[in-house]
Amino acid sequence: MKKPRLLLLSDLFGGNPEWIQNYIEILEIKFDVQYYDILKLAQIDSSRDEKEIHNQFLNGGIEKAVNNLLDFEKEKVAILGFSIGGTIAWKASLRGLEITQLLAVSSTRLRFETEIPSCKVKLYYGEKDLNKPNMQWFLDLKISTEIIENQDHILYQEKDYAFLICSNFL
Repeated sequence: MKKPRLLLLSDLFGGNPEWIQNYIEILEIKFDVQYYDILKLAQIDSSRDEKEIHNQFLNGGIEKAVNNLLDFEKEKVAILGFSIGGTIAWKASLRGLEITQLLAVSSTRLRFETEIPSCKVKLYYGEKDLNKPNMQWFLDLKISTEIIENQDHILYQEKDYAFLICSNFL
């Protein structure tokens, strides 16, 4: 039987970071896992500093990444997105990408969203992530969230949290 597809969308730094392997090892048992470096999806110059990369995403990069994802993915998928990768997945869903389940970790830009995807959604944030949406946002949009105590924005890079997050798919 063919495994369902699951997309992993990188964070702002893209590349092939060691921490992403924690997720691939757990998820490839049940899924056909496809990893996307969102810098490549957005056609962003990764040699810049963090602030410049962030600005490139805000000035057309998110849109370009969404369009490319829609071009590449034509079947139903589950998605696990990290930071801005989760925002790209959310926006792709609103534009017609058929997502069965969306998990986003530390996707702080979602605080500006007012429309929700028509799939199962769960969001994770570190308690100390200053840019996470406020509790009213979660209540207004009826979104399931888990706030992880004493953690900041990059909690997803810690192996212990990979198991917690992936358990939603397994």
